[in-house]
Amino acid sequence: MDYDKHIKKRKRFPLVFFLFLIIKEWRSGMKIKRNIHIFGKEIRRNWVMFLMLLPAIVYFIIFSYITMPGAYVAFVNYNPTKGIFGSEFVGFKNFEFLIKNGDLWRITKNTLLYNLVFLILSHSLQIVMAIMLSEITAKIFKKVSQSVILLPHFISYVIVGVFAYNFFNFDNGFINSILVNLGMERFSFYNSPGIWKYIIVFFYLWKSTGYGMIVYLAAITGISHEIYEAAYIDGASRLQRIRYVTVPLLKPTFVLLVLFGLGGILRGSFDLFYNLIGTNSLLYHSTDIIDTYVYRSLIGSFNFSSSAAVGLYQSVFGLILVLTINFIVRKIEPDSALF
Repeated sequence: MDYDKHIKKRKRFPLVFFLFLIIKEWRSGMKIKRNIHIFGKEIRRNWVMFLMLLPAIVYFIIFSYITMPGAYVAFVNYNPTKGIFGSEFVGFKNFEFLIKNGDLWRITKNTLLYNLVFLILSHSLQIVMAIMLSEITAKIFKKVSQSVILLPHFISYVIVGVFAYNFFNFDNGFINSILVNLGMERFSFYNSPGIWKYIIVFFYLWKSTGYGMIVYLAAITGISHEIYEAAYIDGASRLQRIRYVTVPLLKPTFVLLVLFGLGGILRGSFDLFYNLIGTNSLLYHSTDIIDTYVYRSLIGSFNFSSSAAVGLYQSVFGLILVLTINFIVRKIEPDSALF
């Protein structure tokens, strides 16, 4: 009905309608010019800040936006001699192939489950360690403890892979050497897929706990001492102060870090999985994730199209997940949302 009235008015007063459109477009143009002018003033006022931000902007433009047309490889049967846009267009056949052979479901399930476990256990452990360190009053012990816990973060996953091999090697690994000395049989870790779920989680927590703990410790340091003093005067014990003061005030930091973590929930720790598992096909069923699958498709079979299809699926799924979770958080607690 409104559309019909709009058409009738247009037919009845064509000149007025045309002038209305001109004024509307002119006002829109004025608004754009005003916004550009405000943005220019902001740049002149804070040019040092924008200059510091420039390398990050250039980096994202080059490596995140200019490379976006490469996603078209997921919809073609890529031939290096013909190029991306010269290759045969196949639509969603690359995705169809991944779904039919079961690889997409398997690697998605593994990636999701591993990252959920990483997210839950790592943040829980980081918060506990940060609270424990914040309650320690001995400065020297506190600094030494922070350094020791943070040290694994700076160790390369290549070195972690060497540690793991020396621990779990069948012939002369540390654990099997102890088993032999105790009169027990050797255990073949690299032929037992089930146990590697726990080994991978252990090494991830060992390496990542220190860095996350520092973030939470900084958040605890930022809490006003007056709040703790008021709780102490009211007769609150140490556990009560942790439960009713520290933990609630850590919630914004926790929500923000979890949202960032959920954004990459389909982006596995390639360096962790590859350096621990390598090319051991016996362990693929329980340890294969999207990143290692894409790597093997590219390096092993040069299947660029399937790799691009998985990568595009990974990105789109992650974007939808972040937008959905952020929308839910914004409805429940707007101050904790990303945007």
